[in-house]
Amino acid sequence: MRIPRTPPKTAELLNDVARDKGAEFLLEIERLAPEPKKYLHWDKLRHLAPPNGLTHREWWLGLKMRRFPSFRAIPLCDKEQRPFSFTLHDPIPEYLHDIDLRGGGSIGAPDPLTNPDFKNRYLLRSLIEEAITSSQLEGAATTRLVAKEMLRVGRPPRNLHEQMILNNFLTMQEIGKIREQPLSPELVCHLHRIVTTDTLDDPADAGRLRSRERSIAVEDDYGNVFHRPPPAGELPARLEAMSEFANAKSPEPFVHPVVRSIVLHFWLGYDHPFVDGNGRTARALFYWSMLHYGYWFCEFISISEIIRKAPSKYERAFLYTETDENDLTYFLIHQLETIRRAMDTVYKYVEHKTKEIRDLERRSVAIASLNHRQQAIISHALRHPHHCYSIESHRKSHGVVYQTARVDLLNLVERKFLESTKVGREYEFVSPADLGDRLKMRDAGAPSSVGLR
Repeated sequence: MRIPRTPPKTAELLNDVARDKGAEFLLEIERLAPEPKKYLHWDKLRHLAPPNGLTHREWWLGLKMRRFPSFRAIPLCDKEQRPFSFTLHDPIPEYLHDIDLRGGGSIGAPDPLTNPDFKNRYLLRSLIEEAITSSQLEGAATTRLVAKEMLRVGRPPRNLHEQMILNNFLTMQEIGKIREQPLSPELVCHLHRIVTTDTLDDPADAGRLRSRERSIAVEDDYGNVFHRPPPAGELPARLEAMSEFANAKSPEPFVHPVVRSIVLHFWLGYDHPFVDGNGRTARALFYWSMLHYGYWFCEFISISEIIRKAPSKYERAFLYTETDENDLTYFLIHQLETIRRAMDTVYKYVEHKTKEIRDLERRSVAIASLNHRQQAIISHALRHPHHCYSIESHRKSHGVVYQTARVDLLNLVERKFLESTKVGREYEFVSPADLGDRLKMRDAGAPSSVGLR
């Protein structure tokens, strides 16, 4: 990936245009320089035809003058102590509204995600997905099938790549536990320690800030340097400032929680406080912040899954911000689009699984052969894996005698649609997680190999 072309400095453009065309032209330039539909960087804009007879430099100056009044500075400064800032340019307000509706409240959430049994199954799926793709972004090379098998059965990792994935999985689980805690430099180091356990050349670097003796740079395989982070001596103070920002102690003006979470992601990536694992830690902090501020839906999304499909866009969003006078708007827009696409992925998955269940209920010969009481249980069981039923609960639900309820449930066990287990003197009947597959096997006439437990 190449480094984007650095835009002309605004102050230099003002002097040049004022000298060449006069102060009156500067008063007109905003009107003559309409904002494109997308929030373009100079690297893209310089290839487009300028409007209204302007030069590219004049068009760029007009855009900067349009954007400048709405910029809001944050406490993050670059190596020369110049602040980063952002603007709520379109479509940011629309994106934030959408994420508020779908990510923070219960209105509009897919019904299955309010179902505890389905919720737990999907949460495990999403944690595994984020663990795998976040590691793959940082170079982990293993198949998804092997990685999922490792996490699901709990076997020890066999190599460095699997260790990275396991670490990410444990980090995402830890974030769910500490979401209520305020951020602190110690907590950041704690997360980094989990992220990098048994993956660093020096194990002592896990959870430890890089030292003054360790020079570090973000570069590609050919030695092209994209970013040099601030000096190691500044890191303790910068982490303190980042924590205050994350905990909404600064700045005084309101910053939307989603914006704050994205800025936190960028901040740690910019400071690069560790010798390795900064990208994974930065994404972990984003998740911590979203959950900390009540965006519970974010537990179910994988931003790394979306980023991995176009990693150059992710990297370019960092570079656009750095090269254009610390304008964070580029990174904000990219990450808001990423979050929305990740949320869409969840909705599509849930919609697919719901349709799959409905189709199975409608078409299954095995279900059609059951009586209406048994069909009701199977319909419920498909949506509530691992749910427990009792003879008494079934009897009360359908107003039948004990013996009828008992026969219904035992028949479902015999067909291997439920599993039975004894608790004290009573039997419990449990819906298996693979009930849909069992029904399909029965419809196909294949014998089931799953026994009772």
